[in-house]
Amino acid sequence: MLRGLILTAILVVNLFGAFPAQAASADERECDLLIVGGGESGTAAAVQAARLGVKRIVLANDCRWLGGQFTAEGLGAVDEWTKYGEGRVPFPRSGAFLEIMRLIESDMKEKYGSARPGNCFCAWTTCEPRDTERLFRRWIEPYLTTAGGPVELIENVEPCRVDLDGNRVARVAFESPSGEPGPLVRARLTIDASDWGDVVRLSGAKFYAGPDLKERFDEPSAPTSYDQVGPTETNPITYNLVLRESAEPNVINEPDHYDERRYYAATITTREEFRNLAWPAAAMQPFAAAWRDTTLPKGPYTEPPTIYHHRRLVDRRHFGLPAGSEVVLVNWPLQDYPTDRYPPHVVEELDASEVGTSRKNLAEMTPRQRRIVCADAKRHSLGLLYHLQTTVAERDLAAAGGAPIVTFRDLMLTDEYGTPDKLPLKPYVREGLRTECLTMLREQDVRDTDGVQCWAELMPSDGVFGFQFNIDFHPTRRIFLNDEPSDVWTLVHTKYRNWSTDTDRSMLPLRSLVPKQIDGLIVAGKNLGVSSIVQSAVRLHGHGMLAGQAAATVAGVALAANKQPRAIAADAASIRRVQRQLLAPRDAVARQQPPGVLLWPYQDLSLADPSFVAANVVAVEGVYFTEDGVPDFNAEKRPTPQELRRAVERMRTRIPSFQFSSPPKSRRDLVEALFAALERLER
Repeated sequence: MLRGLILTAILVVNLFGAFPAQAASADERECDLLIVGGGESGTAAAVQAARLGVKRIVLANDCRWLGGQFTAEGLGAVDEWTKYGEGRVPFPRSGAFLEIMRLIESDMKEKYGSARPGNCFCAWTTCEPRDTERLFRRWIEPYLTTAGGPVELIENVEPCRVDLDGNRVARVAFESPSGEPGPLVRARLTIDASDWGDVVRLSGAKFYAGPDLKERFDEPSAPTSYDQVGPTETNPITYNLVLRESAEPNVINEPDHYDERRYYAATITTREEFRNLAWPAAAMQPFAAAWRDTTLPKGPYTEPPTIYHHRRLVDRRHFGLPAGSEVVLVNWPLQDYPTDRYPPHVVEELDASEVGTSRKNLAEMTPRQRRIVCADAKRHSLGLLYHLQTTVAERDLAAAGGAPIVTFRDLMLTDEYGTPDKLPLKPYVREGLRTECLTMLREQDVRDTDGVQCWAELMPSDGVFGFQFNIDFHPTRRIFLNDEPSDVWTLVHTKYRNWSTDTDRSMLPLRSLVPKQIDGLIVAGKNLGVSSIVQSAVRLHGHGMLAGQAAATVAGVALAANKQPRAIAADAASIRRVQRQLLAPRDAVARQQPPGVLLWPYQDLSLADPSFVAANVVAVEGVYFTEDGVPDFNAEKRPTPQELRRAVERMRTRIPSFQFSSPPKSRRDLVEALFAALERLER
């Protein structure tokens, strides 16, 4: 007995490093798992780790709101579309994302009588930031130390130093946004789910930021040199505007550095002025009105958008709701803030903080330096609102000739964030850094090359969640009028970074969560092991939550086995353990079974289907998946002789004597028989 305890202690020290024998000081904490970032990904990771029975968890958030894109970033129109047949439908919800979406729709139903009251161009489900943050709090509350759970929540702290023990992340030091010292957290494992990957950056782990040249991953769409794309060119940040119906006409104050010419491309109202400026042809053109009265009767993506209903959160008029309940989110391409180069006043302030900072990628800057950029991104968003409330409103009212229309004067910035400028606590971050992981998911792994939207070129056997979204870059380049840096600029898409490339249905490999060089660290959020091109296709609300859930599951398995994450990624039995815990999760705290995670991205496979686990397992194991050119399982369909023959051939690489006891009558019977054989083999 004693000898076993000693050996176990030695193993833990060797794998994770020893903690000092002395008690931690008041500003030090020790835990099994540190999660950095309280966005949608980090919160999902904390809940999942608690459910798996991880005993001591610290969740460190850089602001006072949980929920990330849903809440602190103000992106309440939840984008989740996938290509299916001739149109767009929601990608199947699963796991932690499904849980939150159920809470959101229940909340909206209670408040507005409809689970989906937005009548929104680009989302089925919409939510309000403050109320949704409360839902995230309610979701995590049973697992917090204040309720007797394992999760200690620390808020308003940012990583400022990472200490290594050999090659392992051992401690992370934090400070407040104003620079006051924060806690020092020692952890056996750390998950970096932060917006910008600051733990990755500070640890010395290798990462990529900005475009990947073709020589790096040989991607078909990648530029061959930085003459074609700027080294700091990333998917832009955006400060969202959440607006509520105003009892009286409302116009904000003109923001600093405002120049109306910057916004002429926002709507067709100022199309003529835009043309008169003689922007290059590549510049984003005016293409939409500010407002049009529509209920989108055929659903999202079925009519041309306007700024007003593009991401409308609550459609008061068409749902017959009380006056004042209308809510509109403005997240419009002309509101995006590119990071390839900056206006002169931003360059001056950045370089005053440190010479050359203005030429750095945003992910490589310190949090304080990023706030300089964010301040100008805020002014840019407010400038769009001011333009919509003045020039556009005046012209649209004149053109209406007395007919009732909505203008942006009828809307005012919400005060629910509690910020002085009434803007979200954070910008919407589409792309931070990408960690060099054990595997890097590349464009050719996910890109649709034949026009048949089905399984991707790479369907990894260690997949931890399925996804499909287009390669989707918002305008990444800023061009100045007459090519002279000033406050007069507009946006351009480029040949190399745009939103026009289709992808197939894919899975994120477990190996894309594990850094190649550094131990003690797992990545989530937008810090994944993917190329810049793939990052643009795996950045939505659901992707973030499922990445966090997967990262916590890897951590839970690693901690239980006293192994490093790279050992989990290299061991087939451990990978299967991670996948089974994702497919059929248990809750060690609440004693319930949360919804499983869809690994193989079938469109029609319900989580309630009795063959959900079997169909996913045999697919990711490479034994059987449908191959008829559509992303459906079609459970009751009779398998063809070719399907049966192929399944037997693949199974016999595992079990040479395998044969069906009786011919399966449906695909459901087929996967159940194959799954049972795999289960017997593992036992």
